[in-house]
Amino acid sequence: MAEQLDHSTKTPFEGDARQAQHGWMQRRAAMKSMAAITALAAINVGRAEAQPTAHGAQMARGPFVAGGDGTRLFYRDWGTGKPILFCHPWGLNSDIWEYQLTELSEQGVRCVAYDRRGHGRSEDPGRGYDYGTLAGDLAAMIEQLDLHDVTLVGYSMGSGEAIHYISRHGRERIARLVLVSPVAPFREDHSMLDSFTAGLKKDRPAFMAAGVPFFLGKDSGTSPAMAQWVLDQFLIASPKAVIECNRSIAGDDHRALLGKLSIPVLIIQGDHDEVSPLELTGRKLAEAIPGSELRIYEGAPHGIALTHRDRFTRDLIGFMGNG
Repeated sequence: MAEQLDHSTKTPFEGDARQAQHGWMQRRAAMKSMAAITALAAINVGRAEAQPTAHGAQMARGPFVAGGDGTRLFYRDWGTGKPILFCHPWGLNSDIWEYQLTELSEQGVRCVAYDRRGHGRSEDPGRGYDYGTLAGDLAAMIEQLDLHDVTLVGYSMGSGEAIHYISRHGRERIARLVLVSPVAPFREDHSMLDSFTAGLKKDRPAFMAAGVPFFLGKDSGTSPAMAQWVLDQFLIASPKAVIECNRSIAGDDHRALLGKLSIPVLIIQGDHDEVSPLELTGRKLAEAIPGSELRIYEGAPHGIALTHRDRFTRDLIGFMGNG
């Protein structure tokens, strides 16, 4: 009688063969999946390459502009309409304009604010902190964003940058100028420069922290959080930049440039400004700039864009409408 085979039992060879076949089928399925993924990736790459124009141009522009020597300058560009361009104070950055940018951009104004080299999010090249180079950075911002009919706002050190820009690059793109808590057109006494620099080199955080009450005013009623926010801006600025920029402020003489500002000029300053005393700065500028207007805020400190932000913003809007 022939022996019957039990088909439920596999020989060792049959088990190996079945395992090999199963492994081959798994590899085949995996290869098909990889082929599908590769094909899909190729389609997506093709789509991206087929339409680079709008997205690519925007990505290339990004949030930076190349300054005169290629230094990358961070900027914000909010809103549409007539442009207003903000230059911030020494040691701070474009964040200081938060309340003006938010309000004005909602009222049909194009607001542009940038960080000076070595400040905020801009690059820190370790050089170029003289007014000539800084004016070149401002020119690059205006030209690369193609701004025309600009209301140029210079705050503290930014006032010197704005004046030097107009002197060096002309006023064709500038419709009006606002100088806020400006620096002196000339400093005869440089005795404080060395002690100022020594304070920065010895304990920069403590030195900056001690200066915040003078910036915001000791009786302005600003919150501790606001004071900390201002201090944080000071502390992220490059130590090299703040020292060199202070030397530029101390050594600059732009008196000869003031008589040539043949555009509407508004000077806004507080009579409690302990950083740039009114009689030595805003008052002298008003006397030297033909046809300029000096608007004094009673009781206001140097940090007028924060402590008197509502009035200050209204004055900017009014000046843009009247200029």
